[in-house]
Amino acid sequence: MSQNADLTLSRPKAPALPTLRLPRLSIHALVVGGVFTLLALPLVATLGYALATSWGATLLPDGLTLKWFLELWSTPRFQLAFARSMLVTLGALVLSLVLVVPVAFLAHTRYPRLDAWMSGLVLVPFAVPPVVSSVGLLQLYAGGPLPLVGSPWILIFTYVTIALPFVYRSVANSLRAIDMKSLMDAAQLLGATPFRAFFLVILPNIRIGVQVAVFLSFSFLVGEFVFANMLVGTRFETLQVYLNNMRGTSGHFTSALVITLFLFTLLLTWLGNRQAGHAIAKDANA
Repeated sequence: MSQNADLTLSRPKAPALPTLRLPRLSIHALVVGGVFTLLALPLVATLGYALATSWGATLLPDGLTLKWFLELWSTPRFQLAFARSMLVTLGALVLSLVLVVPVAFLAHTRYPRLDAWMSGLVLVPFAVPPVVSSVGLLQLYAGGPLPLVGSPWILIFTYVTIALPFVYRSVANSLRAIDMKSLMDAAQLLGATPFRAFFLVILPNIRIGVQVAVFLSFSFLVGEFVFANMLVGTRFETLQVYLNNMRGTSGHFTSALVITLFLFTLLLTWLGNRQAGHAIAKDANA
């Protein structure tokens, strides 16, 4: 009996079915997701209205179309406003870099007290409201030897003061991250003048900070409205002034303009981050 019992084959057990475990969402993920949803809802609604043929009392639009975007980009007034905004913003950024980068370099090499003065100076644009600054600029440059009100020059000079905190802080942080004294000494030992060493040695090492300053300032300046409206208005219509003047027209057209500005700023920010990331990875591998 025992031999027969040993010879009997036991039935194989069925393999256990794998259990599906749903990922647990932490409270941090829920909070971040909720905040992101609240921030994205107005943008999604604006995009939907820009693509809608008509959107009345219903929950969803009656249809989708690219008519409003095509009409926007075929409008000569919008094209001129876009070109003016790019001209003023790029001019202010170039002037900011020309003025601020050498000052930051001197503040961290030869004049340490200058850095303390600049650290206080960059806070002034945040302390003075734009409306107050605009009124003062109107009284100062409305007449006299420099009647700049209504011209793009007053916007360029004003935008330099707005970009000053972003440019100086980004460049100063990049200068602190490198050993400037050793780099300058090595360049001068090889026969380079201080001027040439600054352009050929220091600037390539702080290019990431310069890129961050440019894209951050650009995204801020392209959306500036108070100075542009009060100092130049319709005499030099920029994008934000054009958007304000077109608010009484079709809401679909205005929504298409808002989405266009958002996508343009988002694209430039992405390109800046991508370029900075490639530069950081290249420096890490070198």
